Amino acid sequence: MEEKPNNKRPSGKWLALINIPIQMGAIIFAFSYLGDWLDENHPHPKIYYNKILVMVGVFLALYNVIRQVNEINKEKD
Repeated sequence: MEEKPNNKRPSGKWLALINIPIQMGAIIFAFSYLGDWLDENHPHPKIYYNKILVMVGVFLALYNVIRQVNEINKEKD
């Protein structure tokens, strides 16, 4: 039996997993900052842009995490 050469470094998976919280924080911070800016410059009595955009940022960050973890699992096979 011939063994497959292992060209992939195992540290690559850990590096990708370590970067996920940094990416999540950056996405949520960016949307929060944009929401604060909109609330200050375009106030609306009924709409709070910050709350809406923070929730959008959280959902986008979670989608990004799920997508990255699925890619890591595909590479494993």
